[in-house]
Parts: sequence; C-alpha cells; structure tokens
Amino acid sequence: MTHPEIDTTALVNRPKRADARRNYDKLVAAAREAFAEDGTSAPLEEIALRAGVGIGTLYRHFPTRQALLEAVYVDEVEAMARSAADLADLPPWDALSQWLHRYVGFAATKRALAEALLETADADSDVLLSCRRALSSAGTALIERAQQAGVVRPDATFSDIGRLVGGIAMVPTVDPQQKERMLTLALDGLRYRPPTD
Repeated sequence: MTHPEIDTTALVNRPKRADARRNYDKLVAAAREAFAEDGTSAPLEEIALRAGVGIGTLYRHFPTRQALLEAVYVDEVEAMARSAADLADLPPWDALSQWLHRYVGFAATKRALAEALLETADADSDVLLSCRRALSSAGTALIERAQQAGVVRPDATFSDIGRLVGGIAMVPTVDPQQKERMLTLALDGLRYRPPTD
C-alpha cells in the first residue's frame, strides 16, 4: 500500500539539536500525560516537572499554552496517521477495520484537546486543517485499498466513515465494550455485498 506523505512538520517548530529535541519530546510526552489526567488546563509547571526540565525550558520550546496544545495534538495525529502505514501487511479489510478501531479511541481521547485548540484558533487554522488532511489521507488510502480489493462498498468515503466513527467515539456509555460493538455493526455496513437478483 502506498501511503501519502503526512506533512505536518511545518506546523510545529521541532528543535534540530539532539539535546533540545530530547527536551522537546519529553515535554510533549509529559503534556500528553498531564492533559489526559488533569485536562488541558493542567499547570505548565507540573508539565515541566514531569518532563524533568525547568519552566524556562518549557517556555523556550512552547511560549504559550496554545503552542504546547498544538504540539501534543500534531504529535498524536501524526502517530494515528502513521499507524495506517503500519497495517500495510494485513489484508485490506483487516487493515481498515483495525485502523478504525484505533480511530475510535483516538477520537474519544483527543476531543478535549481539539476543543481547547478551537477556543483560541478557528477550525480552519493551519494546524487543524493539516491534521484533518493527514488523517483523511491515511483513512482514504485504507478505504481505497479495501475498495480495490472488493471488500468495501464503492460509495464509501473517509469523510462519511470518519464522521460515523467519530460519532461512535463520542457516545456516552458506562459499558466500554458498547463502542466496540457499535463500531463492529457500523463496519459490517461498509462491507461490499454484490447485488442479488
């Protein structure tokens, strides 16, 4: 499977020096954990402490909370988009199904982060547009591969499937397996079935 390039690199200013890059990566990882545990308003001092760096180092890399939110979001989107390529050795249906199961988890956990980004940036910001394009490219490649193999309906698009799966991710439920069952039902509707006469 050919995988389109994911071009979000120009959106975050990643350092070139190895030591600065290590600090940057530690800060993004610490922020991801803090945002998951405490929400997007987690204290920046706590994030620096988790990363094992001083607050000055955090501000050198991320002058604003918005810059840190964007870096975490871009990092998560890049990982999700890259994971599509990691499934290239699987049969087309299995690759698509596994990626969409990951996408449900991704969409559910990244909702608060995306909402925080939208508080200070509009939905058409360069960061959010590029992230949407990266996810769309990854999902579209998987869907087209499955369509070419004849296992997914020819009228399915990532725009429709992404919204469907994103909606499933947002369903409030006390049963964690319910979202998986709902996705399995939705995926069953994507399968190609030749017309019967």
